Amino acid sequence: MQIFLNNPWFARLPAAQAEALLAVTRSVRLAQGEVLYLQGERSTGAQDGLWGVVRGAVRLSVMHADGNEAIVTMAEAGNWFGETALLADLPRSATATAQEDAELLAVSADRFAALMQDVVFANAMARLEAERLHAAFGLVADMAMHSTRTRVARRLLMMAHGDLTQAASTRTTISASQDHIAMMLGVGRTTLNKELQALARSGAIALRYGQIELLDLEALRAAAA
Repeated sequence: MQIFLNNPWFARLPAAQAEALLAVTRSVRLAQGEVLYLQGERSTGAQDGLWGVVRGAVRLSVMHADGNEAIVTMAEAGNWFGETALLADLPRSATATAQEDAELLAVSADRFAALMQDVVFANAMARLEAERLHAAFGLVADMAMHSTRTRVARRLLMMAHGDLTQAASTRTTISASQDHIAMMLGVGRTTLNKELQALARSGAIALRYGQIELLDLEALRAAAA
């Protein structure tokens, strides 16, 4: 499917392995707000375990004991997710919820295990995991080493390349509410708005209803440095 070729990982996958992956999928549709799986669940055997997003977006989030939600990332169209729990035989580390009406391609745990017998596919999955681990370490380092404004600027740049996709191209409009961005950063809505307003005054961004327009990427990169 063309939508997956927009994802750098899938685009690098050799044709034989890409075709083998798509051949074992089944279509799944989710309504906005519908939960795909819960944090702590396991996927085994014939149960679905790996998903590719054809349309819409899926929110991966962690629920705290006090009921607060922290958004880990957004899996947008073209992305595959769910592989970590299968590779490590671990419970799901996050809850997956349809951010909007979504269409997915699902691969069962058994079929994923069969695909992993192909060393080329297995190496591709290892690279995907390494890239995501590298990004996760970067976010942890941001929390420890950077100011809130720098963290906001860095996350906006990350979202401009697709939060999970990290495509080479840069989008100039980010469609996300301030509430969701605050949950991604682990900061309060008021704190986030203060930092976004400062970036807007600098000319780096413009705030729209449900969107953030990136006006000056160099200025945003400077704020993220």
